[in-house]
Order: sequence, then C-alpha cells, then structure tokens
Amino acid sequence: MKAVVFKKEKGLLYSEVPDPVPESDQVMLKVSNTGFCGSDHSLIETEGTPDGIILGHEVSGIVVEKGSSVQNIDLGMKAIVRPTFCGECVGCKLGKPELCSNNRRSIGIGDLPGGFAEYLKVYPQMLIPVPDSVDSQNAALAELFAVALHGVNQSGKKPGSALVIGAGAVGLALVKVLKILEYGPIAVSEPVDGKRKMAEEFGADLLINPLKDDLQSETFKHMGTACFSSVFECSGLSDMLATAMNVAGPTASICQLSVIYQDISINPAVLMFKELNLTGSYGNTHEENRQCLRWMADGRLCGKELISDWCNLEELPQVYKKKIHTGKSIKVMLTIGEEF
Repeated sequence: MKAVVFKKEKGLLYSEVPDPVPESDQVMLKVSNTGFCGSDHSLIETEGTPDGIILGHEVSGIVVEKGSSVQNIDLGMKAIVRPTFCGECVGCKLGKPELCSNNRRSIGIGDLPGGFAEYLKVYPQMLIPVPDSVDSQNAALAELFAVALHGVNQSGKKPGSALVIGAGAVGLALVKVLKILEYGPIAVSEPVDGKRKMAEEFGADLLINPLKDDLQSETFKHMGTACFSSVFECSGLSDMLATAMNVAGPTASICQLSVIYQDISINPAVLMFKELNLTGSYGNTHEENRQCLRWMADGRLCGKELISDWCNLEELPQVYKKKIHTGKSIKVMLTIGEEF
C-alpha cells in the first residue's frame, strides 16, 4: 500500500509499504481522510521519534476486514479511531481513560502505524461509529474538537467569560466548543491577522493582537473587567502561563492545552492569592469524541470550516515543507481513500 513514512535525516517520504495484516482480534480500516495534527509536526521536528513510523491519528475510514474473533463490528462500518484503555489501572479507575497506563494502544503517536496510509489495523475497542449524517472529513476532525472539549471539561468551570490564548487549530476549535456550551464573552489573543479573523467568524467577541494590544487594558475596555473566569493556553509559548495567571479572575481556572516542554517560571503568590485552579489537558475520551460527532450530526458543529488545505498522500511531504512547517496552514486534510 501507499503511505507517508517518517525517516530520520529525511523527514516525510511517500513510500510503498507492506499491507497491514490484522490479527484475529483486530480489524482493518480503509482510510478515507486523515487530518494533520500539530502533534504530528512536533514528532517530525523532535529528536527521538522512531525511524520508519507512520504518523497520523485524526482518522476516518471504513471497516473492510476483521479477525476471526472480532464480534459486534460490521464490515462497511464507518468509524474514527481512538486509543484503547483497560478500565482497571489507576487512571481508568479515576475516570480518566486517556491516562490509561496498562498496555494502552494508539495509532500514529503510539505503537501502531497511523493514518498517513491507505489502510491501518486497529483493535475493535478503538473504533467509534460515525453517524450517517456526518461526512468523512468532519468525522476525521471530531478528535480535534474532542481535544478542545476535554480542555473545557478539565477546567471544571461553569459557562462564563473565557480567554483563548493562541488561535491555531486547537484554539479555533475551542472557540466553537465554547460557543456551543454558551460561554461568553469569549476573547482570543492571537498575533496572526488571518487566524484572528477566523476566530471572529467562529464567534469570538473580543480579538486581541498581543504584538500591538495590551491584553488587560483591552479586556477592561471591552468587558469592564480585566479578569476572565476561564483561560485556555493553546499557543505553546512558555511565557503565556504567567500571562494567563495575570488576567485570570479570583478562583478562575487556567487550562494548558498546548505542549510546552521547557521549564517555566510562574509567581506562586498569584496562584495563592487568587486561589486559581491551574490544570493540564491531555488528549480526550471516547465519550468526548461521541459528543462532538453528535454535535456534527445535529448540525451544531462543522469542522470543515477549519480546513485551509487539502492534499493526497503523495503531495503531503511537499505540503508539509511549504505550508505546515512554515505555519501557513490552519488544518491540512488528507484525502486518501473513498470519502463518505
């Protein structure tokens, strides 16, 4: 089959690789669409990513083969793919299956090949059925919106004023989710003009250019207060958590959805005197993906508005170099197999 493979010193290569052969307890998915995620970019640019890995986890497809012991999965089923979880480890018993530590299996970012390929094999537990009224491109983006929804759930706050720092794909998805959940007013801090414009189209009430505007004074001018009930860090910039704490109101929740690898400094006195809730958000759950698919089926959520570029597998290496790595795209969607 055709796939895009990561090779050390070379990057992404369009290649011919062996077809996957499902074991007796696995199913084979013919991939329809795969979204390119920011974490895929991080893996490509980070040392330590395994040579020869096939990335891609924002996947929609159709079940075309199943192992002899697989039950309750029909051929032709339309599905998206999420990691397995055991239900017995500490993370699972805490109601956090995304933190499962017992032989957790995942595609693209874990131990199974991912969706930058024509076919992939997965375990039945990883499949989430796609409603008939949801198309394959929207379905592939359900995981992205589930990341945003998981961040909101992690914050633990009731609807109120919210600040989104960074309007990349996750930040923009978050604006849509916050609107559905009736948060407001919603402010977005983003230096790129086009991304601020998209945030406005998605329902943001206040747009801030951090390269020109003072966040606190602009917030006070438009809201009558310089404080937010919820703040979501989606930029990945190490100094933004301190900024988030400064504009967070008393007892506010600050949720970090971005990946920040380096150590950072924050003022613990601000954390204490405001009694802030500082939390992280990792991945999402099966149920959060189902919820996003239901919103899509009900017409309350359209993920395709995020797509800035489309390409096929053969084109991906060049699109990565010209559009993704240079930051010129919002969301790249791969069209791989038969769409639905």
